[in-house]
Amino acid sequence: MTPPAKDGTDGRAARWEEHRENRRVELVESAVAAIDEYGPEASVSEIAKAAGVSRPVLYRYFADKDDLYAAVGMWGATTLLEMLVPALLSDGPIHDRVAQGVETYLDLIDTHPHLFTLLVGHASSGDPLADGKAMIAAAIARTLGDALRDLGVDAGGAEPWAHGLVGLGLSVGTWWLERRTMSKKAVTTYLTGFVWHAFEGIAADYGVGLDDRGRLVVVG
Repeated sequence: MTPPAKDGTDGRAARWEEHRENRRVELVESAVAAIDEYGPEASVSEIAKAAGVSRPVLYRYFADKDDLYAAVGMWGATTLLEMLVPALLSDGPIHDRVAQGVETYLDLIDTHPHLFTLLVGHASSGDPLADGKAMIAAAIARTLGDALRDLGVDAGGAEPWAHGLVGLGLSVGTWWLERRTMSKKAVTTYLTGFVWHAFEGIAADYGVGLDDRGRLVVVG
């Protein structure tokens, strides 16, 4: 007989929850692969087939299609952050970090264009990207806020600026994948310039400039 866990819950229940979460991760990865293959119109049946399960089994782990797409959206956000955070926290010049972050984002949606199109355009009772957008904005806000606080200047705008960047990225990414009238290199250059000049102008308003290595410093 399995002894109860220290908090009084059945140890088997805890193991089941762990198994369930691990299985959800596997099914989300299969869903991503199916959407990559079949396109943004991939059906739940095609997703289940790619995962090697039936629709009823798939729905044991997700309440409905919206729940599945929300989990897929979180996969995309987590994947982006795993690549984005090292760029944001590197010790290179700020401009280079911005450029690397933009390039990382465009590389990801270029690798999974069907997935991005599905999540942005999915009409449902909720936004499948909502939690992921909030998570990315929070990470950017923390990084930007910490940098400004370290300089002893007002960091109150970090959160709205971060959400603005997320919205800008989604809008430009959607336009680029739909139109493809410009190379990824050109989009990277233009988007980097937009973000960089916005950041540089905001920093200047607070008396913050750049040293000869492109790092933030208080001027004067």
